[in-house]
Amino acid sequence: MKQLEALAREAAALGSGAPGLSTLEAEVARQMQICNACRYCEGFCAVFPAMTRRLDFARADVHFLANLCHNCGACLHACQYAPPHEFAVNVPRAMALVRAQTYADYAWPPALGALYRRNGLALCLATAFGLALFLMLVLLRGSLTHPPLAGKFYAVFPHNLMALMFGAVFGFALVALALGVMAFWRGQAPGPATAPAVAQTVKEALGLKYLDGGHGKGCNESDDRFTLWRRRFHHFTFYGFLLCFAATCVATAYHYLLNMPAPYALASLPVLLGTAGGIGLVIGPAGLFWLNLRRDAAHGDAAQRPMDLGFIALLFFTSLTGLALLAWRDSGVMALLLALHLGVVMALFLTLPYGKFAHGPYRCAALLRNAIEKRQPSRLQLGSE
Repeated sequence: MKQLEALAREAAALGSGAPGLSTLEAEVARQMQICNACRYCEGFCAVFPAMTRRLDFARADVHFLANLCHNCGACLHACQYAPPHEFAVNVPRAMALVRAQTYADYAWPPALGALYRRNGLALCLATAFGLALFLMLVLLRGSLTHPPLAGKFYAVFPHNLMALMFGAVFGFALVALALGVMAFWRGQAPGPATAPAVAQTVKEALGLKYLDGGHGKGCNESDDRFTLWRRRFHHFTFYGFLLCFAATCVATAYHYLLNMPAPYALASLPVLLGTAGGIGLVIGPAGLFWLNLRRDAAHGDAAQRPMDLGFIALLFFTSLTGLALLAWRDSGVMALLLALHLGVVMALFLTLPYGKFAHGPYRCAALLRNAIEKRQPSRLQLGSE
């Protein structure tokens, strides 16, 4: 134990003097040096095996490990050097702080990187309902009700105008995210992405592999007990989002390729996909919101909680208003519900590149680098002359 303490002290001294790093990045490097000397958590998530493949931690390495971390919290409760120990090792919090920094550093356009620090729950909801109110004033023309329109949304809001507005905003969001992740990837330079590495990345991303704590028992939330609920609610959210996106794609194909404009029957493929996805996007975000409020503050960066809750709330209200619109599309309040739904969707699209959604693409890029590295020969060359 004394030898381990000595190694950890030496590692801490080396990490604290890392050149070319910001304060937050240097703190991750310091903690990784200590963890590299200890290696008690080596069997946990992908961060610790990746850590053992390097002896020092440059800026790109710190960004890689921070985005590879899934913030499950298991290592914090297993660590003998966690606070109140003088080494103060709290890997989940250190990684969370650097993750937020990477989103801002690689944001496109760069001037909008500051939005990550302002994208909170109140701002997201105010944007959503402000846009909804604007659409209500434009669409309803002073009347909150109207004669039933048999679910014909385009009688209220022309299809081409809707496609132009929402397509432009969503397209910008995708371009901004893609350019940010590309800038992050250029700094990593891990080598060519082989088919097996890509297949492993897809499997780990779709299965949310590292939300099991590295041991299959799940994450830590309010205390040191393991639970799989965070992983389950992520599955509801992730696949609910994919199903809703699939519903939009199918409806687009119906409209342009088959000349079949909305509304569609309840038993049609777009409605079935959208309903299943909408239910998932009610259950998942509601559960994640509940877990986020209960989570121990030591498990991450409390300053990012408003950003997390804002994204979760927009997903929830996008789905809730969409399901309500489907249920009452033949009623006299359809236009009111349509304006409310479109306002929330527009707010979601506007905040996608500068909010919590960014963690998905960046984490997938980190998973891909990890899969590539695992297939390369060790660069440590320990013991060589």
